[in-house]
Amino acid sequence: MEEQVFGGDHQQVAREARPVWPAIKRGLLCRCPNCGEGKLFASFVKTVDRCSVCREEIFHHRADDLPAYLVVVIVGHIVVGAFMAVEAKVTLELWQHLLIWVPLTIVSALALLRPMKGGVVGMQWALYMHGFGGEEDAADAPPEA
Repeated sequence: MEEQVFGGDHQQVAREARPVWPAIKRGLLCRCPNCGEGKLFASFVKTVDRCSVCREEIFHHRADDLPAYLVVVIVGHIVVGAFMAVEAKVTLELWQHLLIWVPLTIVSALALLRPMKGGVVGMQWALYMHGFGGEEDAADAPPEA
């Protein structure tokens, strides 16, 4: 069955449904989105090429900037909210604010970046995005003449 979508023709392929939320949870825990056993990362934010347990290929994911954007939104809301709550209760000098909020922001962002990237990779795997479905990604496909 063919379906017309914006940007061209795509064929729908019958695939086994992958559970989205468990895959995201496994990714958030920095584990393989398929089996939940193997490590997802080879270094801080570089993913492994394939899972050491189930051999699922992971190298073709495209998390790009989404994890960083999610971290900025989450950390920004938490830090700005906490800053405003503290400022409403007590009056601190500028240097005191800097001493509190700058390290808190940096540590929070670094702590969340890896789990956010894992969650995005898990979501992409569950939704058969960017090569996880076995077909070539549309962005990688050569243009048709």
